[in-house]
Amino acid sequence: MKIGGLQKNSLIDFPGRISCVVFVTGCNFDCPYCHNPDLVQGRAPSPPISSRAGLMEFLHRRRGLLDGVVITGGEPSLQPDLAEVCQEIKSLGFSIKLDTNGSRPGVLQRLLEDGLLDYIAMDLKTAPERYSPLICRSCDVSAIRESVRLILASGLPHEFRTTCIKPLIDEAAVDAMGTLVAGADRHILQRVQVKNVDVLHPEFFETHDWFLEEHVLEAYRLRLAEKVRQCSLR
Repeated sequence: MKIGGLQKNSLIDFPGRISCVVFVTGCNFDCPYCHNPDLVQGRAPSPPISSRAGLMEFLHRRRGLLDGVVITGGEPSLQPDLAEVCQEIKSLGFSIKLDTNGSRPGVLQRLLEDGLLDYIAMDLKTAPERYSPLICRSCDVSAIRESVRLILASGLPHEFRTTCIKPLIDEAAVDAMGTLVAGADRHILQRVQVKNVDVLHPEFFETHDWFLEEHVLEAYRLRLAEKVRQCSLR
C-alpha cells in the first residue's frame, strides 16, 4: 500500500467512531476540484508513516484509543493489497470505513464478501453518463452503477457525496442521481472551495462558469431529500 498521509485522530470522518485517517496515493479520476492533488499525482510529501508495516505498528499502539480506521485517497481500490491491509486492521479490532470513487466494483465486492468493511462512503460525481470527459476521459458507466448497487445492497451504513459545480450538476443530474441512490442512508452535497485551496486543476475555475448559488444548492438538496433518508449540504 502506498501511503501518502496519516491523520492520527479524527472525530468527524467516521460517524460514531474515533478514528485515524489513512491517505493512499494514486487515482484514476481527474476531478478539477480535487483538494488532494499531491496524492492523486503521487507527489505527497513524506508522511509520518509511509509503509504498511509502519501503519500496523501505529495501530498496535492505538488499540484502546481509536475505534476505527478510515482509508481514503487518492483512490484506495487501486491499491493491490487493500484487502490484505483491511484484514490486518480488522484483526487488531478496528472498524473500517472506506472512501471510494466507485470505479472498481470488483474490489468493493471482495471487501464486502469478506466482511472487511463497516462503513462505505462513495463519491458520486454526477449522473454516471456525464463522467466523461471532465471526471475521466473514458468512464465505465456500468462500474459506477454496480458500485452503487453493491453499497445499497450491503446492509452497511453508507453515504454518497457529490461536489456541486457546473456543468456536472444541474437539475437533470440531481434527478438521475436521486433515482440511482434511492433509499440510501445519506447523500451529502458539497460546496466547492477554491480560494486559498490547492486544487488539481485551478485553470478550470478560471475558464468555466462553475459556481452554483446557495438557493440553487438548497433546491437540489430538497429534490434529493425526497429519494434518500437524509440529504445535507455542507
